[in-house]
Amino acid sequence: MNKLLATIVACSAVSLAGAQTAKETLPGNPALVSSKEDLAKLAAAETGTYKYSVADYFKKPSQSSFQFSPNGQYLSYKERDANGKSHVYVKNTTNNDVKKVIEEKDELIRGYAWAGNARLIFMQDKGGDENFHINAVDLDGSNKKDLTPFDGVKANILKLLKDQPDFMIVLMNKDNKEIFEPYKVNIKTGELVKLYENKDAANPIGGYDFDKDGKLRGYTQQQNGTDNVLFYRTADDKPFVQVMKTTWKDDFSIIDFDYTTPNPHDAYVLTNLENNTREIILYDLEKKKTIKKVYANSTFDVGGLVTSRKRGYEVDYYFYSGQKDFTIPVSATYKKVHAQMQKQFGDKDFGIAGVTDNEDKCLVYVTSDKLYGTYYLYDITKGTFKELFNLAPQLKEEDMAEMRPIKFKSRDGLDLYGYLTIPKEASKSKKVPLIINPHGGPYGPRDSWGFNPETQLFASRGYATLQVDYRGSGGYGKEFSMAGNKQIGRNMLNDLEDGVAYAKTLGLIKEDKVAIYGGSYGGLATLGSLVKTPDLYTCGIDYVGVSNLFTFFKSFPPYWKPYLAQVYEQWYDENSPADQEIMKAVSPALNIDKMKKPLFVVQGANDPRVNINESDQIVESLRKKGMDTPYMVKYDEGHGFGREENRIELYKCMMGFFARHLK
Repeated sequence: MNKLLATIVACSAVSLAGAQTAKETLPGNPALVSSKEDLAKLAAAETGTYKYSVADYFKKPSQSSFQFSPNGQYLSYKERDANGKSHVYVKNTTNNDVKKVIEEKDELIRGYAWAGNARLIFMQDKGGDENFHINAVDLDGSNKKDLTPFDGVKANILKLLKDQPDFMIVLMNKDNKEIFEPYKVNIKTGELVKLYENKDAANPIGGYDFDKDGKLRGYTQQQNGTDNVLFYRTADDKPFVQVMKTTWKDDFSIIDFDYTTPNPHDAYVLTNLENNTREIILYDLEKKKTIKKVYANSTFDVGGLVTSRKRGYEVDYYFYSGQKDFTIPVSATYKKVHAQMQKQFGDKDFGIAGVTDNEDKCLVYVTSDKLYGTYYLYDITKGTFKELFNLAPQLKEEDMAEMRPIKFKSRDGLDLYGYLTIPKEASKSKKVPLIINPHGGPYGPRDSWGFNPETQLFASRGYATLQVDYRGSGGYGKEFSMAGNKQIGRNMLNDLEDGVAYAKTLGLIKEDKVAIYGGSYGGLATLGSLVKTPDLYTCGIDYVGVSNLFTFFKSFPPYWKPYLAQVYEQWYDENSPADQEIMKAVSPALNIDKMKKPLFVVQGANDPRVNINESDQIVESLRKKGMDTPYMVKYDEGHGFGREENRIELYKCMMGFFARHLK
């Protein structure tokens, strides 16, 4: 359930068709946007004949997002209709009766989950503004209720209460747009009760630790914008006392409480205070001391652990992401389960996507670099597997390209990891163009091994794709993370260049055909690379990317403002004269004179993270230079395209743009 909630909360781009109709109300400068005709001409530049269409890679699966009800009586899933809408259906596993429970209309359903056995919850926003509303509905589609019916308010699900199925805990910035407070919500009636008041907006609470019974046991308060202080109370009638104070550079966060011990104050904590990488320790919150170290990896940050509710919350396994995803079985029960799955699925990436409360049946999701994904029903008691659904049967594994984990040294000696997806036809006698694709963030996210429809599409058109986890990326320990501080536009871009140099040593890449494409921070890296090394790259695609650090900082949503001090230490300090000079040097919109290679710009008009002005600036300035700069804007999207028709059009235009400049 933890992974599911993370998926729901992390939604970043949904849409509302027709959100703007009158031209004068459209965000940004509509006069800059390329016409449908011009974009169609761009897409038409790709004239090759291929086994798989762009839509084969990017259309929604006909069925997806399978989930068991807690009692196992029902199986829910999303099903795509002829118009590309994905509705939520519920199937009774006893009599196979199927009902449509949630209909997707203009607003996309960005995540859903079971709340007990009789009700579903789901999340939507408007036009990609990321102000999510949490809705609930009965299994027959009736009694639909918006549980967070507040305009301009962002709601996130914090905790589903298994033992109180009519309730959950959510976070909202309802009373102050800059801070979030926890509420207990009645899923049937919508009644809201604030559980704690986040009083100090200048030093807000950034995280809350509730136990399985819904009791607030601890919270982490941000102080001075850069420090994090964990407070804990030993009982409901006791005051919260300070347990640990760290800077933002360190981690000390409660994963879960240990319910297997007679001491109620024992908790599993994820920390890097005594280790370069994040490790799991067992910690006594009352005595403020480590009981024991539980699990660590010397190279990669540990991700967390999973426990068994049925078996008294014993630990089943730990997990982390290295060059691939890894699971470390712990309990005797899970060791048998893991061995059976390993025997069944071999070297593919497999994991439990859902389990019944009885823990007798579970959904297993299986994927790899060549397999989009397949769901299986695993009867644990019988030890049998039944294939439920292949998400992309149109894409055959044998036709897909290999995603190869790589490791190389940066020019200043850092170990850098990444992935190289190589077209099947690539060889030393038939070299191929390269697309380098920096991930977003930049601090925290990282790339991972597995099926990537982008890199597979690129490979099918004859392009290799390089993904580099540049310094500052998450998952590689504290030293690697800190190495990225104040390196935007500098060493971070050097890492990409070093990755290109490494790829060329393999003898498969055309020396003069290298493109760069990225979204969000990856868009900034694209623009910055075209400024910093204009002769290295043939062309670039900037997707919802930052172009001007000064205007970007001024456009932050209110709930980012408490973190400005950390941003100033990680990115740059807009109030420091020395940093201002660096910001000028690394803001692409202020260095247009150095850009000379073709650029395609893509933007969601309602993006709350990267304002449309960031893209407008770059397009207007390049066109004033006389450069032909195609510009795609979707007025029903935010920070990334969520609508199927928009994604397909985007990638058709991408392929046309790359065909113009790389073939």
